[in-house]
Amino acid sequence: MTSNNVFERYEIKYLITNSQRKTVMNAMENYMKPDAYGKSTICNIYYDTPDYYLIRHSLEKPVYKEKLRVRSYGRADSRDNVFVELKKKYQEVVYKRRITLPEREAMFYLGSDAYGGLDGQIGSEIDYFRFFYKELAPKVYISYDREAFYEKEDDSFRVTFDENIMWRDRDLSLTEAPYGRKILPPGTSLMEVKTSGGIPLWMTSVMSENGIFKTSFSKYGRAYNALVATH
Repeated sequence: MTSNNVFERYEIKYLITNSQRKTVMNAMENYMKPDAYGKSTICNIYYDTPDYYLIRHSLEKPVYKEKLRVRSYGRADSRDNVFVELKKKYQEVVYKRRITLPEREAMFYLGSDAYGGLDGQIGSEIDYFRFFYKELAPKVYISYDREAFYEKEDDSFRVTFDENIMWRDRDLSLTEAPYGRKILPPGTSLMEVKTSGGIPLWMTSVMSENGIFKTSFSKYGRAYNALVATH
């Protein structure tokens, strides 16, 4: 195990056109800079119960919801580090706990019936989640190309743009190449504003002037609905 991470923040989503994205990025030049990953392809495997309880519950828009996924930046080798992430949302605030493990160790742990294999508080939370829901298994692979930025004066304020969002329900391994069915309408991106406080005035002005309004958007939710429609 190499590192643990804890995040607590608001995550606000906007479905925008390519023209709106260009306008926002032009405005961001004076205030923000690319993060360490810059442009990257993010790959995720979402875990769920046999009857897809977690995503079905999430789509009902409850006050509290949670999910478990494993993530890599780009196609992973079995020795590459990946993130095992437990993501919770309560009254619009997102709480994310994640642990870093080599891909083969992460998949062995998540595929086993044993608990207690992870150290620390975050490991205990992930263990309890797996014990509570039982029979969790990989259900959907989702990948997308992301461009990420953070504010120069406040690195807790972040903006990401996701495009080429794809899903599949086979080849559920981060060691497989990204491919799948597309989720977004042509000519659009998913913009996410992530902040532990408020949104800077310059950003709210840009969004207001260009008709950019927040939306409810779940990548896994969209994939699940598409999966149901094809079966």
